[in-house]
Amino acid sequence: MLVLCLSLLIVVMANTSLIVAAPDMTRDLGLSSSDLQWVVDGYTVPYAALMLVLGAIGDKYSRRGALLTGLVVFAGGSVMGSLVDRTELVIAARAVMGVGAAVVMPATLSLLVAVFPKAERARAITAWTATSGLAIAVGPLVAGWLLEDHAWGSTFLINVPVAVVAVIGALVLVPSSKAQDMGRIDYVGGLLSIVSVGSLVYATIEGPRFGWGAGPVTAAVVAGLGLLAFVAWELRHPHPMLNVRRFTLRPFSGSLLAVLFFFFGTFGALYYSTQFLQFVLGYDALETGVRLLPLAGAVFAGAAVTGRLTPRLGMKAMVVAGMAIGTAGVFLLTRIDQGSAYPDFLAPMMMLGFAIGLSVSPATDTIMGSFPEDELGVGGGANDTALELGGSLGIAVLGSLLGTSYRDRLTDLAGGHLPAAAMDTAKDSVGGGLAVAERIAQDPSGGPLQAQALVDAVHRAFAHGVATTSLTGGIIMAIGTLLVLAVLPGRRATGRSADSAAG
Repeated sequence: MLVLCLSLLIVVMANTSLIVAAPDMTRDLGLSSSDLQWVVDGYTVPYAALMLVLGAIGDKYSRRGALLTGLVVFAGGSVMGSLVDRTELVIAARAVMGVGAAVVMPATLSLLVAVFPKAERARAITAWTATSGLAIAVGPLVAGWLLEDHAWGSTFLINVPVAVVAVIGALVLVPSSKAQDMGRIDYVGGLLSIVSVGSLVYATIEGPRFGWGAGPVTAAVVAGLGLLAFVAWELRHPHPMLNVRRFTLRPFSGSLLAVLFFFFGTFGALYYSTQFLQFVLGYDALETGVRLLPLAGAVFAGAAVTGRLTPRLGMKAMVVAGMAIGTAGVFLLTRIDQGSAYPDFLAPMMMLGFAIGLSVSPATDTIMGSFPEDELGVGGGANDTALELGGSLGIAVLGSLLGTSYRDRLTDLAGGHLPAAAMDTAKDSVGGGLAVAERIAQDPSGGPLQAQALVDAVHRAFAHGVATTSLTGGIIMAIGTLLVLAVLPGRRATGRSADSAAG
């Protein structure tokens, strides 16, 4: 369990630690808004696109071998990321890490389900889920501590010793595991899934953020056609990569929807909340990480509650309750304004953390329980793809809405008071707006008063963007909660569906 949790920890931390390292990277590498987006998402695209296929390969040949391979690839990408000093090479390093993560994530979940007996499986998955919640908070904390005395490359290098410990632990402690009588891998279905998911994630990232030009539109069309081709192929194949008829099982499809919608709201809210803490409230990287720790504590509290109540109340009650609490937490962020302080973010973050612990583990347990032993890697890939796709959608869609709202509000507040070039820079991001204010403060034609007026306008515009975006995010999560409530069956129906899936 420790080895699997360590492996999961660094995979999730690779994304969350970048949140607080981004300002230093932007300054040192001269990253544009597009560059920074792809430093983040260079990891996400291969991570989301490859999990299903690599999970199946792990099932076929060796789940422990897949875990070891993924950790080595991930560590190699981390070393590369710590050494390079050009934007395109940093993006390439993040992509290598994403490939490694796509091997590690489904391997951890499939090994967990294969190794632990059914009586202990729910508790093991709860620990696995709590680890992912812990990584959300620990990533920024560790990165912030390193950035106090080291360059941003150290946030990559911290993964290496953890990966080495996990590799040694896997060799010593993790038993060999693979599917029995699996048959040939459906590589055509796997290729279609890579094309579909990869194109969808690319379109999701590029379209909302940078406009629906030829590239994102083409990717969206390819994703749609690829999905149709994937479904048609899988329905006809005697041994499909993913049996799409499984989506007719309400526990499985409802749980996947829950994971997707939940991480949509959680990752989106965390994305802009940490920016507010850094750019508006002025916390440095370490201070930001410390202030995210209550989220981790709330995850463990939620995990403790779900471990006790799920056997009594059923998974539907816990999943829907968790989604409702998380939705309420996002709605609380609609109260944010220029005068907001850290306590205004504390309750929403703790509600989101508690909701992760409460709802994600029973949903994941249900998803994995829908797959037979020889498809556990595919089951882990399906669960993790929903998680990563939801998070990518949340950051891309809510991040785009935040940027639009910020730009419109800043134009109303500061339009006509700045040269066109300076205004364009200020509207690009909250960091750009504050950088323009610094230059104005040092310019004899400007001065401190004019600079402070722009800082106030940037803060007001960004706070307005957070509140407006949270309203949209809360509405989307509420719709998702109602969908999950409608799709998930009651306890008796869940048991019948699980028996049917197992048969």
